[in-house]
Amino acid sequence: MEDWLYYSLSIAICLAVSLLLSSLRPATPPLPPGPPLLWLIGPLLFLCRPTNFGIESIIRAARRRYGQIFTLYLLPSRPTIIITDHAVAHRVLVQRGAAFADRPPANLASRIFSSDQHNITSGAYGPLWSLFRRNITGKVFHPSCLRRNAGARRRAVARLVAGVDQKMRRDGAVAVKELLDQAVLHVAVSMCFGEGLATDDAVVAAVEALQREFLESVLGFQVFGVCPAVTKLVFRRRWKRVLSLRRRQEELFVPLIRARTGAVVADHESYADSLLGLQIPEDGGRMLKEGEVVSLCTEFLVAGTDSTAAVAEWIMANLVDQPEIQARLRAEIQQQVADGACVQEDHLPRMPYLRAVVLEGLRRHPPGHFLLPHTATTTDTKGSGDATLEGFRVPRHASVNVTVAGMALDEAVWPDARRFRPERFLPGGGGADVDLTGAKEIKMMPFGAGRRICPGMGLALLHLEWFVASLVAEFEWLPVASEPVVFAERQELSVVMRRPLRASVVRCSKNVAC
Repeated sequence: MEDWLYYSLSIAICLAVSLLLSSLRPATPPLPPGPPLLWLIGPLLFLCRPTNFGIESIIRAARRRYGQIFTLYLLPSRPTIIITDHAVAHRVLVQRGAAFADRPPANLASRIFSSDQHNITSGAYGPLWSLFRRNITGKVFHPSCLRRNAGARRRAVARLVAGVDQKMRRDGAVAVKELLDQAVLHVAVSMCFGEGLATDDAVVAAVEALQREFLESVLGFQVFGVCPAVTKLVFRRRWKRVLSLRRRQEELFVPLIRARTGAVVADHESYADSLLGLQIPEDGGRMLKEGEVVSLCTEFLVAGTDSTAAVAEWIMANLVDQPEIQARLRAEIQQQVADGACVQEDHLPRMPYLRAVVLEGLRRHPPGHFLLPHTATTTDTKGSGDATLEGFRVPRHASVNVTVAGMALDEAVWPDARRFRPERFLPGGGGADVDLTGAKEIKMMPFGAGRRICPGMGLALLHLEWFVASLVAEFEWLPVASEPVVFAERQELSVVMRRPLRASVVRCSKNVAC
């Protein structure tokens, strides 16, 4: 009896002490919850289905079960923390933007195309990234610099309008995406390599062909994020295509970059000029290598064209599908533009409904369904430690991402969310029934947020507004007989229309050439 009492009291005392010590010891916050066995099948999404849509179905199911923030193991060694709530996204990307400003390690193919993450979209947070960001913001996208390319934009709009007219006369219908790609690329080549190349149709055509091949192939390169030593052997042809594309990028861009060496001017006429003048804070202040300049120019051309053309096509598809919106937009344009005149850049700020149409296009059809992935910075994690988010632990190596497309369809924030309704962005338009705490600005900036807001967003809005306004001012857009507009999606680098838009057009302007 005494032995039993002794052992019972001893065990009770030990348990009490243990509980007391554990209460005094700082507890380690847990990871956000998530499906525990996904790490077994997550890599198969990259190997068998190189698209975001397979991942999105998992995310929808996980949100229903785990709430607004959860963990997925899409790669066995690296958890991915998914945010599906506007307020949480705002806190992470804006209020704590510096704490989650870093990027995760890139996969093997991405490292090749980015010169080992020596670019803006994948570069690690630090002096080199800051240098690239300041350079493109101050010497390319600043309003005073954008004025240098006004002539290229006017020519692009004129070619776009003329191309629509020619295709309608020749084919009886217009597939507008190809013309939009060419128009945006015309401006981007001028900004990247100088005004002279914008009129060189052979160079623009070569850049367009190479970029199209890259965009159609890049999702398939995700396989090299899983066991690259093995996947390089299993997907040998795909790996050879990676190396071939990179080699041809250098063969095409290096001569264009070298041609700028003797043309560098004090105010940096082109993006390539600004890069040739940069001194890298690493390696004793060296200049950029040619391969690094190629990577930065490739990034500029891809980011500046593909997503803009994709969103413009989605907008035009909605205008074809909803002629009453098209008619209201045309009426606004006609109030600002004299009969027989062309839409000009200085007309655009006086067209609030046009801006609403463009913003609704970005909300309803964001070119990326997710932001670029983030990770916690070393300053926030105190070296090798972990960061915290909404009471959860965020390991230093974890990716943090935001479901842009999913939040844009949140009925609690956007009433009648699946409907294309530009009025929600006008005063009194009933855009949201809850306090967004900055969520609108996040959704309207699909390339990043907080510290990493895309510096080219202003230029993208300018292109979208000018191209859409010009197309609507010059033509009435109608559905092709027995070809209804289909809003199904296909994942390339951007989310594009699975069946590209084809429309009939009727000229409604007296212009023959803008």
